Amino acid sequence: MRKGTDATFTARFKRDFVLNKYLYLMMVPVLAYYVTFHYAPMYGAIIAFKEYAPMKGILGSDWVGLDNFKAFFGSYYFWRILKNTVLISLYSLCFEFPAPIILAILINELTNKRFQRFVQTVTYMPYFISLVVICGMIKDFTNSGGVINTLFTYFGANDTAMLQKPELFRSIYILSEIWQKIGWESIIYLAALMSIDQEQYEAARIDGASRWKQIWHITLPGILPTISIMFILRVGNLLNVGWEKIILLYNPSTYDTADVISSFVYRKGLLEFGWSYSSAVGLFNSVINLLLLIAANRLSRKMSENSLW
Repeated sequence: MRKGTDATFTARFKRDFVLNKYLYLMMVPVLAYYVTFHYAPMYGAIIAFKEYAPMKGILGSDWVGLDNFKAFFGSYYFWRILKNTVLISLYSLCFEFPAPIILAILINELTNKRFQRFVQTVTYMPYFISLVVICGMIKDFTNSGGVINTLFTYFGANDTAMLQKPELFRSIYILSEIWQKIGWESIIYLAALMSIDQEQYEAARIDGASRWKQIWHITLPGILPTISIMFILRVGNLLNVGWEKIILLYNPSTYDTADVISSFVYRKGLLEFGWSYSSAVGLFNSVINLLLLIAANRLSRKMSENSLW
């Protein structure tokens, strides 16, 4: 029975390959990219269980088992960076994730097409600015005498270097993330909105439904599958806080609230040459993200019947 099933599958695959050979050919560069830059480097994760020495190589380095993980879990930094990573990730999920959805709905509700294109252009632009330039702008705006400080001073606040204050770092990070990415991330929701049957809106207007009721009963259910998939992907990367931006914005005075897993890995691995230790921390982060992805996928499948698999 198994041989017959395998033979049927092989025959179907050959027939499909002949019919769609150019589509399969287009997949080759994508597969090559993922194999080369995502799967092949997994071999290097073994150094998390070794005391890696460049002269000995990966296989020649001494095996230490779970010592690197124990050192990380027992260190002073463990709870600090875990707390910071979780808090920044949750703030991002609560405030940054809904922002492009709201923007896409608002843009879709605009009747003036010229103004609609203007809003889209203005909100897309920050995404195409270099991250280094973005962080430089944030520093200039929040420094003493900067634009934001001057505005706050006008309303009675003290003029101070905002990025030097640990309690303000997370707010600045999340707000700047929204400003930079809201327009770009709204594109996928705008595309989903285009697929909603316009006759539903016409029928709702005939029945006397207000704009708000049309959004609540037609627009949101129409893009719910897209929202579910994007939510699952976001949860799967919940602990992958962007280390580049963190490193460009933080300083020793804000480590208590700004230092996250990815920035800790950067410092330990590249600045302090603790390759094995940083690999153990990175592997821990990846495992947690995988578990979160599986949990979010199951939850989405039970609640909305939408899932990645």
